[in-house]
Amino acid sequence: MASGKIHKNHPFEVPQFSLRDYTSFFAAGALCCTISHGAMTPIDVVKTRIQIDSAYKGLGILSGTRFIIAKEGPKALLTGFGPTAVGYLAQGGAKFAGYEYWKKTFVQIAGDQDTAVKYRTAIYLGAASATRIRLVSERGYATGLVSGFTRMAREGGIRELKYEEQYQRPRPHNIERQIPYAIGKQLRVLHGQFTVNEFCHELVFRSMSEETKRNLSATSKFGISLGSGITAGFAAAILSHPADTLLSQINKGHGPSGSMSYRLITLAREAGFRGLFAGLGPRMIMTAGLVSSQFLMYGEIKKALGAPPGLEIHKED
Repeated sequence: MASGKIHKNHPFEVPQFSLRDYTSFFAAGALCCTISHGAMTPIDVVKTRIQIDSAYKGLGILSGTRFIIAKEGPKALLTGFGPTAVGYLAQGGAKFAGYEYWKKTFVQIAGDQDTAVKYRTAIYLGAASATRIRLVSERGYATGLVSGFTRMAREGGIRELKYEEQYQRPRPHNIERQIPYAIGKQLRVLHGQFTVNEFCHELVFRSMSEETKRNLSATSKFGISLGSGITAGFAAAILSHPADTLLSQINKGHGPSGSMSYRLITLAREAGFRGLFAGLGPRMIMTAGLVSSQFLMYGEIKKALGAPPGLEIHKED
């Protein structure tokens, strides 16, 4: 098995992942996403209330948490925990295994070492895009209420189910109209998550000598992974937050009637710049926790399952 690294000081060699390897990638991704998203449910609940409930306007994560507990009790912070944990099993597995597959595929298309390293940003973004598009853009998304809700839970739209549970406003007729915008929001999350994480690792390792890299302690490796994940989480949160805010408003039934684009434009104008970023603080904390914990757990679970390392195409000079 190849080392999984491609850069200028090593031969151009792409690992040939087996079906068992991809099964391990899927299992690791499923577990890390389920655990991380389940654990972040309370923060997500607070963030959502700040975005769409006027009673929470101006509150932060701590004050919002206290307000929910005082108003509805501690159990309210776990609203949507069940469907979130179950939904992210399939979504997380497909996300990580898909990214491994498409990154390797695009590296092979590049054809040589220099080209792969030169166009590594396009490879990162392309792999993230291909993964998400394959997950949610097929024709015939749902045939009815049950299949639509089940598929949203399975493919990353679990947030919609959680909103409906919180506000008891089931609107299955909105499912098809929300899909394109939800895809756009999730693409921004994936782009920020994977691409920024890759470049953070690259920047750190480019500043080290080969000897330093070989002698890195487990604590240092953990710190690098944690810092890269937190930075990637911040980037993903900022990139996707306006879309997340508008989608939250749509799910609660806000905005005028009409086409989805008209409703989104109207809501964006009404919210203004500050309104579109309402709840960004809690979302940054939540997303940084999600992304960093996912990458850390993904690597450790892969090791435990005996899976090979992922393919790296970092530039070293």
